[in-house]
Amino acid sequence: MIDFNNKGFFKLKQNEEYAQRVTDLLLDGEHVIDAYKSMRDGVVFTNKRIIAVNVQGLTGSKKDFTSLPYKNIVAYSVETSGTFDLDSELEIYFSSLGKVKFEFTGRTSMVEISKLISQHVL
Repeated sequence: MIDFNNKGFFKLKQNEEYAQRVTDLLLDGEHVIDAYKSMRDGVVFTNKRIIAVNVQGLTGSKKDFTSLPYKNIVAYSVETSGTFDLDSELEIYFSSLGKVKFEFTGRTSMVEISKLISQHVL
């Protein structure tokens, strides 16, 4: 599993590449809503969970997939981008895992991500 306490995700930018990487992991009735990529790692939001992808090794052929079900979220925080600070952040608190933090760059729609999580948590 990804060590979210010691490993910081680089700035994530919207990218459909990781949507294809998790296709084999999806359940019946599960579909990708949005996907984000950093240098090597990625995050995919589905209608049932968040899948964090950690690419490992020199060649990148080894990957760690961490499934974060929405049903285990107890709280979350969204920080939107501003005029000069174009980065935004998402902090999610899971019942048994603790805090998971993702940083986004560019024109990421934090409002849409917030709505997606709220639909499953509230």
